[in-house]
Amino acid sequence: MKLNKTLLWTFIAMVVVAALYRVIPGRPFGFAPQMALALFGGAMIRDKKWAFALPLFSLFMSDVIYQVLYLSGVTSIQGLYGYQAGMYLCYIAITLFGFLLKRINFLNVAIFGTAGSVLFFLLSNLFVWIGGFGFARPKTIEGLMLCYQDALVFYRDYGVINGFYGNVLIGDLFFTALIFGGYYLVQKTLHLKPAGLRVVN
Repeated sequence: MKLNKTLLWTFIAMVVVAALYRVIPGRPFGFAPQMALALFGGAMIRDKKWAFALPLFSLFMSDVIYQVLYLSGVTSIQGLYGYQAGMYLCYIAITLFGFLLKRINFLNVAIFGTAGSVLFFLLSNLFVWIGGFGFARPKTIEGLMLCYQDALVFYRDYGVINGFYGNVLIGDLFFTALIFGGYYLVQKTLHLKPAGLRVVN
């Protein structure tokens, strides 16, 4: 895919805005657009290398910013951490999952957004468990289940709705609706058929 100028600047804007949003101080944990970007990239960008680049560039940029802020003593959140490679693999998996989203409509986007959120939760915390991070749960099925429970409790206590276990799902569905819906509205309103992106009918 040869990116035209409009698409290129749109791509850059999505990467930068998503990265900067992720490092906003006080942002609820789990309420971030990277999973939705990965799903959108896989479903909508025709050139697969750019489909993977969309979430990964955004994630890398925000990780670098986090690390600079951490080293400066501004935040306690590290941008570089032990299971970081696993997180990048998770976003690659979500992009691959997005390839399966062939028919773009409200129901399918909602289903894939929900399934993508669950898939990312399971994979990301699997890497936490394998690496012995967090509470370093034992390498047993019971230990893995405890690791998932730890994650649910974390999002319950630090998510957008205090006391709600499904906070990460709320964030993923919100940004999935925002990105897919925003693209649909812009495409229909401006009658665009951008090169390199699928057209939503």
